[in-house]
Amino acid sequence: MKRITLGAAFVLACATAATPLAVGAGAQAAGHDGTGRATVLQTPSTHAAVVKAAQKDSAALVKAVGLSADNAFVVKDVLTDADGSTHVRVDRTFKGVPVIGGDLVVHRNASGAVTGHDGSFDGAVTVDLTPSITTAQGQAKGLAAAQAHNAGKGLDGAKAAGSDLVVFIGRDGTQHLAFQVRTTGLKKDRTPSRVRSLVDADSGTSLVSFDEIAKGSGTGIYVGSVSLPTTYSGGSYLLKNPNNGNYTTDSGNTTTTGATMTDADDRWGTGSNSNRQSAAVDAQFGADKTFDYYKNVMGRNGIWNDGRGARSRVHYDNNYNNAFWDGTQMTYGDGSNNAKPLTEIDVAGHEMSHGVTENTAGLVYYGDAGGLNEATSDIFGAGVEWYANLAADVPDYYMGELIDLNGNGTPLRYMDKPSKDGISYDCWTSDMNSWPDTGKGNPHYTSGPLNHWYYLASEGSGTKTINGRTYSSPTCNSSTVTGAGHDVIEKIWYRTLSTKLTSSSRYTAAREGAIQSAIELYGASSQACKSVEAAFSAINVPAGNAKCSGTTPTPTPTPTPTPTPGTNAVVNGGFESGQTGWTGTSGPITNNSGRAAHSGSWKLWLGGNGSTASESEQQSVTVPTNGKLTFWVAVDTDETSSYTAYDKATVTVNGTTVASYSNLTKTSGYVQKTVDLSSYAGQTVTLKFAATEDSSAQTSFVFDDVAVQ
Repeated sequence: MKRITLGAAFVLACATAATPLAVGAGAQAAGHDGTGRATVLQTPSTHAAVVKAAQKDSAALVKAVGLSADNAFVVKDVLTDADGSTHVRVDRTFKGVPVIGGDLVVHRNASGAVTGHDGSFDGAVTVDLTPSITTAQGQAKGLAAAQAHNAGKGLDGAKAAGSDLVVFIGRDGTQHLAFQVRTTGLKKDRTPSRVRSLVDADSGTSLVSFDEIAKGSGTGIYVGSVSLPTTYSGGSYLLKNPNNGNYTTDSGNTTTTGATMTDADDRWGTGSNSNRQSAAVDAQFGADKTFDYYKNVMGRNGIWNDGRGARSRVHYDNNYNNAFWDGTQMTYGDGSNNAKPLTEIDVAGHEMSHGVTENTAGLVYYGDAGGLNEATSDIFGAGVEWYANLAADVPDYYMGELIDLNGNGTPLRYMDKPSKDGISYDCWTSDMNSWPDTGKGNPHYTSGPLNHWYYLASEGSGTKTINGRTYSSPTCNSSTVTGAGHDVIEKIWYRTLSTKLTSSSRYTAAREGAIQSAIELYGASSQACKSVEAAFSAINVPAGNAKCSGTTPTPTPTPTPTPTPGTNAVVNGGFESGQTGWTGTSGPITNNSGRAAHSGSWKLWLGGNGSTASESEQQSVTVPTNGKLTFWVAVDTDETSSYTAYDKATVTVNGTTVASYSNLTKTSGYVQKTVDLSSYAGQTVTLKFAATEDSSAQTSFVFDDVAVQ
């Protein structure tokens, strides 16, 4: 990533584009920002208006970033921060010819002044725009390159859809006049293929080819019994969410789209694979939870950021052992012998997140960018699983662990140590960007370093047990990393993806962008920033210009002495100093008078939203000899059920739940809880308070006077 900050800010001429988007006037501020830099959730009409206004001013943006009038920008998206800053994502053309690899994100402050931009290439185009071969020749060579790309096995029904003249910026920065050819067809395993090939328009040489297709109530195979919003029409129920438009079809074990699934009584599935609705429950619930995750946690209104839902196809083909996003829909096969549908919720979140990547950074599917693309889907797939917090699919740092695609009880991928699958990489190397996207350069393998970064930045290095699973995460530089929490790191990575990275970004750009995003969201001296920085160093991505403050340069910090018994090891356990000592969601630590504190005026108030939400706060604590955790908690609820836990809260130590609450455990005022931590004596552990709420009827979980002593 090349970050440029303008010495003399260029103010756009159009007052409309320079006016900050008003929170509340067609938009809502996402609730995760502690410094006024969160992305604003835009309604579809507001988003369309902001993009239109930015396109109107695109000539001014071209001038502001120092390009000549021969260049033009096509605005793809505009994200707005709560402080009025905007991030305009653009594609670039030169004399009307698209520049592949020339896409940028242009940053403006609340006054409309351009303050800088990110992108891999922002220089002058110098190639001659007159091709030496014909369009037909370019298309033929592109078709041949696509066939060769598929490991020499070819594509069934291969068809080249046109041949466009472009300027292509290669991995080494070399400029080529090229024909861009997109070839569609079916691979031998019946996976749809959409290969993009770049053919040199002078020599006819193939420059690069890569595949753009990345691999009511109901009871699902993996999600268990869940609520499903459906649509009643014509005397039956459709598996279509009326709130976001997500819907699910049954492909009937063919490669067609199939029909939207229907049911007479709005009771879907049995949890058994023999019932065709069961896999559909998994897919629909996964799509809905992913939509909610992006909307409620990240401030993004669906894949395209315009409120539209997407289709999920289940029972695709016969014995089809994969799942994929093809640019318009999610598709799930039933696995070997049609016995193991690939509809687990982290896989659903993974596939839908490919759509988000396609419509933000647009990371190409080769080199470093390909690995970043795949890891992004793994990260947010895991994030969706944590957000859903299902008892039937306990959140973890694995991908597809319930599907058992390998047939031996192992997951598809491990995030704590990616190389445990035998093919992925734990550490980044500088030559990874030059590898082909097949063999050792397969993006599923080069995603390993960023998956490793996510785990380290979230949980830290070493061995620990989280939600009953034991992880052991080494570092590539023998350092010790302290985690900041997965929810914090996911927000930082989404901001990096949506406001910093472009189509050909490398791992070094990911480090720069993530540290800058951490600074913008949490501050340069925050634990979040330090965890991001240390974790990138731990996977061997070298330091650049972006740096946190207060970072200790020694690779392994001096061990913290075990506290003297009787001294509270928790920093700011009474919350009277606000956020001090705690990392997590912005807002729950409050002196709001809506709920009383146990003592003083500040407390940790989780929940109380009356809408779908996920909140948490955590800190690292060193446990003294014979240590005990104590805290006071008060639970009140507007839920009326006496048997269903709709809203839940947990207290965890190193991921192990030591106390849990729900709308079924309301209290009469504050009650004290004591937990024996003597087994952790001398260890530094992560103490975390977390809560999730469903879509209606609030439940408040109020914690105060937390102590470990």
